[in-house]
Amino acid sequence: MSSQLNGKKVLIITANTGIERDELLKPLQALKDMGAAVTHATIKGGTAQTFLHDTDKDTSVTSDTTLAGLSADQFDALVIPGGTVNADTLRQDHDAQRLVSEFAKAGKTVAAICHGPWLLIDAGVIAGKTLTSYPSVRTDLLNAKAADWVDTQVKECPANGWTLITSRTPDDLPAFNEAIGKSLQAA
Repeated sequence: MSSQLNGKKVLIITANTGIERDELLKPLQALKDMGAAVTHATIKGGTAQTFLHDTDKDTSVTSDTTLAGLSADQFDALVIPGGTVNADTLRQDHDAQRLVSEFAKAGKTVAAICHGPWLLIDAGVIAGKTLTSYPSVRTDLLNAKAADWVDTQVKECPANGWTLITSRTPDDLPAFNEAIGKSLQAA
């Protein structure tokens, strides 16, 4: 285990179902391996059901807490995994939207992968940003008329005092995790 992120606290938020397994578990483990303290919060607390490729039920993961009552001042970065059902549920959740907005306003790192950028649209934080996502989310981002979309494994977009990191799919997780680690080291 590395100590490069000792003292850094990361919040990973998900719904309670529909989470793409590797987009939750791989960043969680990579950030812990770098020395960060990682908290996984779900909308309802308790267990979170992961899936492979949105269709195959996989492992259940016990979350540490609920989204309600958490605030950006408790953490250094926010990570939003994908999974279509997970992202669609998060984008409609008031606490998830509030947390994204708080992290952006506080000048902290927000990282979203796959369908996770849907939440960024509903939180109203993508204006003037360049980001990537799962290809089908591109249309939603462009229709929001506030962001530019690029097709790359990871896109870091520092602007307006905070850093947005986005990636497309589980194949991009190594670059995604590395970008989050570097952003936290620089903070």
